[in-house]
Amino acid sequence: MKIASVEVIPYALPFRRPYVTARGRLDRREMVLLRLRDEEGAIGLGEAVPLSLRGGVALRAVAGELEALGESGWLHQGLGVEVDVASNLSAPARCAVTTALLDLGARQGGDGGSSPPLRSSLLGNSPRNDERSDDSVVCNATLVAGEPAAVAEEALRWAAEGFGAFKLKLGVGDDVGQVRAVREALGPEARIRVDANATWDVETAKRVLTEIAPFGIELAEQPVATLAEMAAVAAATSIPLAADESVASRADAERAVAAGACRFTGIKLSKVGGPQEALAIADVLPAYVSSALDGPVGIAAAAHVARKVTDRSVTTDLAHGLATQRLFSSTIAAVGCELGDGALHPPEGPGLGVEIDEEALAAHRLDRQVA
Repeated sequence: MKIASVEVIPYALPFRRPYVTARGRLDRREMVLLRLRDEEGAIGLGEAVPLSLRGGVALRAVAGELEALGESGWLHQGLGVEVDVASNLSAPARCAVTTALLDLGARQGGDGGSSPPLRSSLLGNSPRNDERSDDSVVCNATLVAGEPAAVAEEALRWAAEGFGAFKLKLGVGDDVGQVRAVREALGPEARIRVDANATWDVETAKRVLTEIAPFGIELAEQPVATLAEMAAVAAATSIPLAADESVASRADAERAVAAGACRFTGIKLSKVGGPQEALAIADVLPAYVSSALDGPVGIAAAAHVARKVTDRSVTTDLAHGLATQRLFSSTIAAVGCELGDGALHPPEGPGLGVEIDEEALAAHRLDRQVA
């Protein structure tokens, strides 16, 4: 079935409170919804999240890429998910295209013959020993940087909702104080990971990681910018390192392994270009899937990939960083993932299962001239 229409809709969701990291502050998350509709009216959804705090391509440029692709007529040719024509797109735009095609194909009961439907190709179906027989994805809490006492209070609120793993954003203010306060508040059983968003130099990373190591740190995500720097830090700390910014492809993952730079990697779909590349990375490095502060479509796609990554893993069972919808004060989804008992639960139904609230989308839509 051919695609009849392509919609590119920039929109933004506001945070409940400013999202603060070592790379800056966000009051809202800007993104682009891609909606494909076939000749029978079936809809496939994708989402592009420009990584604005990381110097990535801007929202207007991503929207322009998707509009140009739609106008080219390539998307109207069919539902094959080989995106050779889209290979020159930025990673966020490529993510939106591949996800929307997979979603549309799965909602039709197939995807044009080139790959299995979304739920079998991206959502793991093998049994697990984690006592979860459904499609739920165990998640970590994401704590916004702040004063130690305030961060600890927020950690307790997450813990009361069933979360057992906690990610602290460091590189802003009293790093050691934040870690100490959260550990004292949560007790010895909680899993604590830290993330400096590649803003430390090697000596700072060595010093801070040495100071926080006694608090029992599960992993430190991207403390420095490059793989070479990470290898130097890894040799000097007992805390396992995880990549993020420095691993955006399978080739990057292979270089990380060769350099001894990290034991794990976080994967963001908009950073790596979509579900297929995410799974290719996870084949090389033990991985967990993280949100790029996605909207409901991106979170649902990431949840499917996370389940597959967890099912494939024989070396680790890390929580995934996909509970970030809790950070927003609103949504554009009438039906989407639900958070409960420290886990993300994808919606039922074919494909991603996400249904858009049209009134909410209209309220959060961005004017392209302003975006």
